[in-house]
Amino acid sequence: MPEMNAEQIQSFMKNSFPQARMPVEIEELRDGYLRIRVPVSDRYLRPGGTVSGPTLMTIADTAMYYLVLGMIGPVALALTTNLNMSFLRAPGLADVIAETKMLKLGKRLAVGQVTIYSDGSEDPVAHATVTYSIPPDAKRPSTPSR
Repeated sequence: MPEMNAEQIQSFMKNSFPQARMPVEIEELRDGYLRIRVPVSDRYLRPGGTVSGPTLMTIADTAMYYLVLGMIGPVALALTTNLNMSFLRAPGLADVIAETKMLKLGKRLAVGQVTIYSDGSEDPVAHATVTYSIPPDAKRPSTPSR
């Protein structure tokens, strides 16, 4: 079960990172999975009228961070150690959807994948693998003994 729900993550981000201005809506959060939506506006477009690569990378990084928060709780000092992005096709002028899956959550590292879509399309526009470093003093949820 997630350690933080969508409302708690949004509140944590507002209080801990007030400079973060991208409007991110958490559509689904469950153990090991997160889906977010980011409305497309002119500020995210590149010449040619598509969503810019840096915007897609920010969305991938944000989605992974939100999933890490959801799974381990409010850890402001968890940080990106690697982000590998593949741009597959030009995004449409529609909301950007990011679906994030946790591949491995360890004591010190979290590894996940993010698949990014333009709303209304089944074909992904980008794919990322993202690794987050978890600080050693981060409080981790306890696992029930078997």
